[in-house]
Amino acid sequence: MRWELSEEQEMFTEALDGWLERFAAPAKVRKWGESGDPAEFEQKFVEEGWFSAGLAEDIGGQGGGLLELALTAEALARYAAPSSAWTASVLAAPLLPADVAADVLAGGGFAAVAVDATRPFGVADSVRADESGALTGRVATVLGAERAKLLVVPATGADGTAALYLARVDDPGVTVEPRRFLDPSRAAADVRFDGVTGQRLDIEAATALDDAGLRAAVLVSADSLGAMDRMLRLAVDYSKQRQQFGVPIGSFQAVKHAAAGILVSVEAGRSIAYFAAASVDLGLDDCALHAAVAKAQVPRNAVQAADSALVMHGAIGYTWEHDLHLYYKRAKLDEKLFGGPGVWNERLAGDLPLLPAAG
Repeated sequence: MRWELSEEQEMFTEALDGWLERFAAPAKVRKWGESGDPAEFEQKFVEEGWFSAGLAEDIGGQGGGLLELALTAEALARYAAPSSAWTASVLAAPLLPADVAADVLAGGGFAAVAVDATRPFGVADSVRADESGALTGRVATVLGAERAKLLVVPATGADGTAALYLARVDDPGVTVEPRRFLDPSRAAADVRFDGVTGQRLDIEAATALDDAGLRAAVLVSADSLGAMDRMLRLAVDYSKQRQQFGVPIGSFQAVKHAAAGILVSVEAGRSIAYFAAASVDLGLDDCALHAAVAKAQVPRNAVQAADSALVMHGAIGYTWEHDLHLYYKRAKLDEKLFGGPGVWNERLAGDLPLLPAAG
């Protein structure tokens, strides 16, 4: 199956690609990654209106849905652009009160969900809330927390019930310890709460986090797709330029097969990620399975594509000066974000019905 975008979605993708080509050139991407300060890009991204595309108008978004968010994630990865603040904020925004979400999307300060980015979303016992709503605990590796002003905190109450709380990074008792990834385009932070007074959100925690977890799986899959697409283009372009024995290496059968393998992964990944986005947005019965397939397959295929692209480039692909390493590292991180392929394959195995043995 090949997923076809609507005319409006095609126009959106082309416009965003054109904007990123102008404002996220490789030299700037490297500068932001090396300094660890992507504020210049984030400010432009908000001012130009891209930050709120794909989110509901009643929370300050520009309309659209998860597919538009996936298209944005794919484009950001295609240019190795900074995306921690955007990813964290679009996952947090639907959980926030409408006026707070609108302020976030207008650039009033980014938000993040205080969950460990190495695991799927869920209510953990790492943060506890007492009878007064005071939060105590620590959450490691919160994606985007190093840039956030607001935190949506899943916590377990004294009675064992789960709830979501809104906390501000500058509240007394909140400590944020930034962490750098090997991928310079994303970052995270360890967050500690020491008797922090949180505002309990009027939302059912488990259901909201399940939905946010599926959305996260789709967005990471789309990010992997964008990185994989760019690595294919880099590898093909290089194979046309590099010569051995007086001919371009792209004329060698082994190189052609490697490129064809990446192309198949890109095209399959595009249909998988887009379908999963539409399924989760529509709330189809099997949307959790579709998101799990996307997260289990697309990032894993992107890692395999990264290895193939590196081989196609030869020694130059290992150098800091070549852009390939930006996408290689991005694909490697995507595989681990919010749970690796093994975690999501286990989820698939647990959710799929077992067939009776043949008689």
